[in-house]
Amino acid sequence: MPYSKEPGSNGLIINQAGQLVACEHGDRRISAMPLSLGGKRTLADNYHGKRLNSPNDIIQKSNGDYYFTDPYYGLPKRENDSLETGVTGVYRISKNGTVTLLISNLLPNGLAFSPDEKILYVGQSDPNKPIIMAYPVLADGNLGQGKIFFDESPYIKQGLQGVPDGMKIDRKGNMFTTGPGGILVIDPSGKLLGRIETTQPTANCAWGDDGSTLYITANMYLCRIRTMTKGIGF
Repeated sequence: MPYSKEPGSNGLIINQAGQLVACEHGDRRISAMPLSLGGKRTLADNYHGKRLNSPNDIIQKSNGDYYFTDPYYGLPKRENDSLETGVTGVYRISKNGTVTLLISNLLPNGLAFSPDEKILYVGQSDPNKPIIMAYPVLADGNLGQGKIFFDESPYIKQGLQGVPDGMKIDRKGNMFTTGPGGILVIDPSGKLLGRIETTQPTANCAWGDDGSTLYITANMYLCRIRTMTKGIGF
């Protein structure tokens, strides 16, 4: 039986404890590993006893909770595979380890919080409906009614390659997200400010160095560009 369409990891973060947290496509789990000692442990691999599909991206809220996406991209047959959970969704792992399904009507990929953590952005990488959703984050960590924050379909119709995937937010709340043509820069109101053209299908981006360098994964390339802003946390 095939192990996985994409056997390695996908989204990675360093958590508040300084551990590497990975979305493991092949092992269908979220894991955490100290950078110095090793010793990987599982944070989540199921929802109500049903195996996750293939966790894709993850972020950590300031209170310690994790939010992650679980599409089907890592499954051997992708959309034609059997989904034990029955959904492609967004989940929360609370500090006590409880896994909660928050969104079940998207094909989710990247996600990010606004600077004040009052909004959760989620990208849908469906080429037929390539949208970024915005959800209010409630006091208990659950989500309110979402709305479309940005629709990338007009740019795909122009022949540009790419769909919503990884995304990061700067201190001002501007979003740097993968999409048609490279990295789209969108202000908090949903207005497109500009595009960093990579000429390649672009998967993810991350702030580095002093927070003003944006690192970009574009097809087989790892790129970087200096910006005039800084990411959250720098």
